[in-house]
Amino acid sequence: MQDMLSMYIGNRSQISFLELYVEFEQSEADRNILREEYNSDSEEEFESNYEFVGPDGDEDQGDETMAPDVTEVTNALANEVPFEEPSFMRALDLEAMHALEFPEYMTAEVPIVADGEFAIGMEFSSREAVIKAVKEYTIRRSVDYRVYESEPLTFYAKCTQYGSGCDWVIRVSLISRKYCWVIRRYNGSHTCTRATISQDHSKLDSITIAEAIKPLVEADPSIKVKSVIAEVQSKFNYTVSYRKAWLAKQRAVEKIFGGWEASYKALPIWMEAMCHKEPSAVIHFETMPAYQGDDLVGDIRVLHRVFWSYYPCIRAFRHCKPIVQVDGTHLYGKYKGCLLVAVSQDDNNNIVPIAFAIVEGETSDAWHFFLSNMRQHVVTRDGVGLISDRHESINAAVERSNGAWSPPRAFHMFCIRHIESNFLRKFKAPYLQKLVVNIGYSRTVREYEVRYQRLRERGEAYTNWLNRIPREQYALAFDGGYRWGHMTTNLVECINSLHANQLASGNIQISCFDRQNEVFEVREMPSGMEFAVDLRGMRCDCGEFQVDRLPCRHVFACCANQRLDWQLYVHDVYKMDQVRRVYRARFRPLGNPTTWPAYNGPRFIPNPYLRRVTKGRPRMTRFLNEMDTRMLRRPRRCTLCGAEGHSRSRCRQVAGSNTNRDAP
Repeated sequence: MQDMLSMYIGNRSQISFLELYVEFEQSEADRNILREEYNSDSEEEFESNYEFVGPDGDEDQGDETMAPDVTEVTNALANEVPFEEPSFMRALDLEAMHALEFPEYMTAEVPIVADGEFAIGMEFSSREAVIKAVKEYTIRRSVDYRVYESEPLTFYAKCTQYGSGCDWVIRVSLISRKYCWVIRRYNGSHTCTRATISQDHSKLDSITIAEAIKPLVEADPSIKVKSVIAEVQSKFNYTVSYRKAWLAKQRAVEKIFGGWEASYKALPIWMEAMCHKEPSAVIHFETMPAYQGDDLVGDIRVLHRVFWSYYPCIRAFRHCKPIVQVDGTHLYGKYKGCLLVAVSQDDNNNIVPIAFAIVEGETSDAWHFFLSNMRQHVVTRDGVGLISDRHESINAAVERSNGAWSPPRAFHMFCIRHIESNFLRKFKAPYLQKLVVNIGYSRTVREYEVRYQRLRERGEAYTNWLNRIPREQYALAFDGGYRWGHMTTNLVECINSLHANQLASGNIQISCFDRQNEVFEVREMPSGMEFAVDLRGMRCDCGEFQVDRLPCRHVFACCANQRLDWQLYVHDVYKMDQVRRVYRARFRPLGNPTTWPAYNGPRFIPNPYLRRVTKGRPRMTRFLNEMDTRMLRRPRRCTLCGAEGHSRSRCRQVAGSNTNRDAP
């Protein structure tokens, strides 16, 4: 130890630090230890460094007195009692335990001063931290500065009124040996005054605001711009413009989630990593060549369309109801486009997404791209019901599918809500909306004919318009059960409760039956309506049995009368074993990007023709109808007081308001 310290003292000009590791182990002293058992290359080395003293031996005091701590250790080794910690181990310095090993390499954060002033010698972790601190200082004190020198190693700024009553100067430089920025010159606080009061600050730019609202955007990317303005008001006591707040939100979103161009570039890398982790996933790109002027760029492709489906979704659909609902939604980002989605439903009424695509718009080619890929990779079984709106592009894509989405492989049907909307747009007769919907919900031919006749009595034009739509595409009575009771594309309707059907079966009487063929005739009481039930064929005149594939109240009555197990007449898709199979497959996490395989394909860029070039808020591109009445009938809000129910011109908060014009 002494030799090591001597070497350090002699060479400390070349050695910046000395590390010493000491390990203590608690054990019981062995009095019968033999010197021969000591594992050493030389006994002389052992004897020259240590002197073994027995319990009865005399300790040679010599000229030097043994230190108390060393005495305790020596006595513990020679004592019969277990080893006890010496005094220097009983008092631990916890602060020293957590001290930085290399303080010269520490990351200096923005210092916080009690009086809010800078001081010479303050340290900052980076140049960006310096600029951020100076900006926040000037914003909170309602002063301003001008940068005179901004170099990689120096930041030098003065007050905008320097030389005219204010000597505020700050100079911050990078100190290489400390690996941080240090204030080298500072003249104290501002002494200038302002002649006017402003609601904004020149240094409160979108970059500064983006850093301030970053936690809010990370928690809620769809945060309103007015909420951003309110947050800036509470933090900085300034009211910024709508555009500055909007730009700040866009910068925050880009910092957290990445920019548009970077996202397009990362898309093929992410997709390839997903296929590497889950080889059964399906991804299909359609790209176009990229040109720079008239020259073709070989290693860059323009993303045109992309279809993908996760393997757990593909496997889950095998055990869902054989029904697919498709719809599209417009994208309102920097680049236009549409997101196409296909969903199904398990027997417990849970929505199961099965396929996705990003395309240029709801065109016939785009829908054909989506439906053909979904038919090839996801919906591979026949007898599937396809529910959509009456968009012409979807109809054209179904017609050009070469029978893949046509009977008997699939049955294309329409959403009754969209039919209702088209009817209202055509005839402007809202009092007939409910009747049109009820025609679609008719479960029996008799119900359909009665309601159809009522519509015909209102006018021949109404039924003539409805006749242009094949009735098997909108009416339950003629769809062959391929809808499974779903009439819309929102998959939020629930099937009739089995418990409710069981309770209703108590008011049904069995008048006669055929035991051999399991055919029954039942009568509801007290209405006296009669229905035929075919248990073997799983049909009932009410239509519910064949539409929902679940026992209706008449089936429950027949099962109770004959002591049959009603669960035998529940379709397999509703059984718990099928529900478990839907969610048996697991999603595999992609892990850290550093573990992904190297991507050697072309770089993707967005289609420049899809970029939005108009200024202002993006216009809504979908057509509004009566289903959007809540959006259309939003109450009027005053831009002055913020209250609803009146406009700016009739606000009572304004002196000389014309709100009293109607007063007597």
